[in-house]
Amino acid sequence: MGKLSGFKYREIIKKLKKNGFEFHRQAAGSHEIWYNSNNNKYTTIPNHSGDIPEGTLRAILKQADLDVDLFLNS
Repeated sequence: MGKLSGFKYREIIKKLKKNGFEFHRQAAGSHEIWYNSNNNKYTTIPNHSGDIPEGTLRAILKQADLDVDLFLNS
């Protein structure tokens, strides 16, 4: 297990909000689009029960242009 495993949707959203992201709109199915006006970045978050897979979280952070350490420490 990596350091990005075991995060749930609500935990990810809390950390994204601390880094300037806001809910933008509902996407297809159970996915949401979040936007950061500070760096003009969008990211798509799956709103599923259970843990978000580590690879999915890494893709979210890459889309959001967030460093892993910054995410973990926020």
